[in-house]
Amino acid sequence: MPQLRRSSRLVSKSEDLDSEKPPAKKRKLSQTKEPAVDDDAAGSRQASEGLRKQRASKPKKEADVQTFLPRVNSPWKVGAHVSSAGGVENTVINAAMIGANAFALFLKSQRKWTSPPLSEHSIKSFKERMIEHKYTADVILPHGSYLINLGNPDADKREKSYECFIDDLKRCELLGLKYYNFHPGSTVGNATKEESISLIAQCLNRAHRETKYVVTVLENMAGAGNIIGGDFAHLKSIIDGVEDKTRVGVCLDTCHSFAAGYDLRSENAWDELLKQFDETVGLSYLCGMHLNDSKTDLGSKRDRHESIGLGYLGIGAFRNLMNDPRVQNIPLILETPTFEQPIDTWGKEIAMLQKLSSAVSEIPENNSALESIIGDAQTEDQLVAMHKNVVEHCQVSKNKTAKRKSGKKSRNEGTNEDEGEDE
Repeated sequence: MPQLRRSSRLVSKSEDLDSEKPPAKKRKLSQTKEPAVDDDAAGSRQASEGLRKQRASKPKKEADVQTFLPRVNSPWKVGAHVSSAGGVENTVINAAMIGANAFALFLKSQRKWTSPPLSEHSIKSFKERMIEHKYTADVILPHGSYLINLGNPDADKREKSYECFIDDLKRCELLGLKYYNFHPGSTVGNATKEESISLIAQCLNRAHRETKYVVTVLENMAGAGNIIGGDFAHLKSIIDGVEDKTRVGVCLDTCHSFAAGYDLRSENAWDELLKQFDETVGLSYLCGMHLNDSKTDLGSKRDRHESIGLGYLGIGAFRNLMNDPRVQNIPLILETPTFEQPIDTWGKEIAMLQKLSSAVSEIPENNSALESIIGDAQTEDQLVAMHKNVVEHCQVSKNKTAKRKSGKKSRNEGTNEDEGEDE
């Protein structure tokens, strides 16, 4: 059994993660019976990624590190799934700007089967910025494309997914990254879950032979329909079929777990969740977590991410997590709504989560850093009220911006139509 991976450090900036709407590609997938996307689990990550084409773009103006939020010294490595817009090297800056101790990223467009290879410039810059901002591979959790479905019983479609999957793993190794997180897949209604689980394991064995060291990290899912991964037993069965156990791990998503019927709101419920996971899969396989509150109640089977403390999970669930040494030194990644203002939203959520950890907030230097971000909020109720105000303000701000853009677009379209008629 592989040991629980531990380490520290990471980096990136903030971008527009529109966690409100499901991936644009999702409807198309359902029409073609390609891998189903588990509701809008992708939500906040999807719109956040502007990887579009991995072409060389204008060099990004270096951010002023003096404006970065402070990063506390903590064994709970909290970060977010930051934007890769303009190149993967920008994720490091995007993480550092929000005071993240960890981060996730897309290695290429999550909406396309193929993308241009990583440029030598991007690879070199990414590695240099990792060193500059003191991030290590142990706290970075790249996320796979939502198109990938290694459990598809259709051989041609599964091979198409595999090619996209193996390309991502090779990108990880080019960047020196240790983990690769992905959704297990779906039966698409044309196979039993046992059959799809076997296909996923076969693909992982093949991928491990074609790569050197990347750990393929299975994500637990919300349990809807034909999706694999809603039950911890699904993850165990996949791992049982993997030949090299050191090359496979698990990422637990708090929202997915809750939607699938695993409670974690009270201290006892949290302990029971980890006990079930340990007995079924094994805590030694836990490589990371996604931290998301839930817009729907326990067992809903619906993946709807909510800002921390504002959903059905509530802030208590995250207090349990942020005081448990069993989840130290692994990436703890936010995929919550940012309303295109990640410094205000994720920056405060990261600080709020660290504030919940008594071991972290009791250190004077950490407490001063946290107060510079979230003010004098001390109690859990005060933290939630503070965060609710921030989220509401950001949501209003985003709506106003969207209306301005919509009005401008309408005026431009009207002008173009008139010109067309004159011709």
